Amino acid sequence: MSGYKLINDPIHGHIRLDDFCIEVIDTAQFQRLRDLKQNGSAYFVFPGASHNRFEHSIGVSYLAGTLIERFQREQPDLEITESEVKCVKLAGLCHDLGHGPYSHIFDNEFMPQAKPELAWTHEKASEMMLEYLVDDNNIDLERDEVELIKSLIDGKPSSECRHSQRSFLFDIVANKRNSVDVDKFDYIERDCYNLGIKSSYDTSRLMSMSRVVDNQICFHHKEVYNIYDMFHTRYSLFKRIYTHKVGKAIEYMITDALLAADPHLDISDAVLRGDEYVNLTDDILRVIECSRGDELAPARAIIKRIRTRQLYKFVDEVLIPQEMKLHFTKDNINPREIIAYQDDNDQLGEHDVIIEWLRINYAMKDRNPVDMIRFYSKFNENESFHIAKEQVSYLVPEQFEETVVRVFSRDMKKVKAIQTSFRKLIKSFSQYGRVPASPYALNLTPNIAYTVPSDFESPRKRRYASPSLDYGESMAKKLIVKNW
Repeated sequence: MSGYKLINDPIHGHIRLDDFCIEVIDTAQFQRLRDLKQNGSAYFVFPGASHNRFEHSIGVSYLAGTLIERFQREQPDLEITESEVKCVKLAGLCHDLGHGPYSHIFDNEFMPQAKPELAWTHEKASEMMLEYLVDDNNIDLERDEVELIKSLIDGKPSSECRHSQRSFLFDIVANKRNSVDVDKFDYIERDCYNLGIKSSYDTSRLMSMSRVVDNQICFHHKEVYNIYDMFHTRYSLFKRIYTHKVGKAIEYMITDALLAADPHLDISDAVLRGDEYVNLTDDILRVIECSRGDELAPARAIIKRIRTRQLYKFVDEVLIPQEMKLHFTKDNINPREIIAYQDDNDQLGEHDVIIEWLRINYAMKDRNPVDMIRFYSKFNENESFHIAKEQVSYLVPEQFEETVVRVFSRDMKKVKAIQTSFRKLIKSFSQYGRVPASPYALNLTPNIAYTVPSDFESPRKRRYASPSLDYGESMAKKLIVKNW
């Protein structure tokens, strides 16, 4: 019998880690995950978001192992081998090896601008880092096991993978079929715990009420409510935490700092080599801060603004009605179009304006993920079926994705001018017939409201108050929501 270690995890309790997992954990490539925040820039807004990808990856490995060992034990006809169990556990452990500094900032914002030709993703980087980890540390894995682990991380079998007929294996860590996987189970529960958010969905029950039917993972029909609850919790985390407007402003500042430093530090080139990428972590901001050369002065200045809370500012947002989505595109809503509506003395430039196209959904774009899930009942555990949302509740959403266009300003002094120009642009869509008539108003945020009286005596007065405005008059004007 192989050896193991026990660790105490705040989410899953005592976790048993096999020796082959410990062998991977005790490498420089995996230890790097201690220096990557799980929620990226959210830590600058939510102090509880201090957890890292290190503990998340261990949690995913534990859940992946728990699930496949349950199938192995309760469904012997699946003939799950010990090698497959090992590979599933290692895939859960290594699935985030490829994340860059501040996680999704690196792959969603920095790399598409620094190296757009690479079409780089952290999943592909995880496969590269896995190869590097195995070679650099002489990990005892067969070639076909490495290929299986890489395919399990990717969520689909590669051409070199010999397990393509066992599709249920690829549902465990990165489920491309319906997005119900142990990666999601762990990060939702772990993020809620660290952020102090209450969640009612039950991971352990969902896993215990699952089985493999027709070569895919299915769930007991009673769990349909639990699954909807999981996806709604994920939506809520994206809406409230992951896309928080201050957190996003800091994301753009980190991106700008990395782009300014990239020509001198070759940050984007490191993704091509495991021996360089292993040293690239959230600490890159400290590396830039501690530099002395003039060439990194612009990047240092941006980071200093982050440290002193002189942040880029959220300007405005508009929630796009579903039937109008095709009429709002990056061709007609962009910095160039916004500054075209500026007043003569505003002196706005395209660089002052940042546009975010925010899409929040149930993890399957505009589709209902439950439509892709199959269920079973106790009357016939070997037959699967779909459950239509009309059979569940009439309170289930009619649409599963929302699109919000958000605007940010790099210059704190130009917020009002950018907001005015943006609202003129949005108004022009209906005024000049650029969109069809809609029963829904385009929802804009209220004008920037002052919540602190101008004569409030506080040591932070200059940051929050505006002595030049009469408080009563400004409140009356600023709290008006303009219906365009």
